[in-house]
Amino acid sequence: MANEKEFSIELKQDVAKGSYSNLAIITHSHSEFIIDFATMLPGLPKPEVGNRIIMTPEHAKRLYMALQDNLNKYESQFGQISLGGEPKATFPMGGFGGGAKS
Repeated sequence: MANEKEFSIELKQDVAKGSYSNLAIITHSHSEFIIDFATMLPGLPKPEVGNRIIMTPEHAKRLYMALQDNLNKYESQFGQISLGGEPKATFPMGGFGGGAKS
């Protein structure tokens, strides 16, 4: 995009390794979105949250749009992603308006 400025970021080695997540729990308030990335594995009694990201609603929408764009590019290159018929679950999360896991 023509209006984007170039910038550099630092990626520390321990962060560059990444972490696996197969569950995201999303909650929000008026001013923040909170995304907990967790891992559900066989034999573990409950999912363990490995990372929590807190962002403004504006940045959450930018993330949503970037994910949508990248998913479209991925599917045009590799084909449709099948969700395997798993239902989308939503449930209330304490004092944070609402939440969804995916």
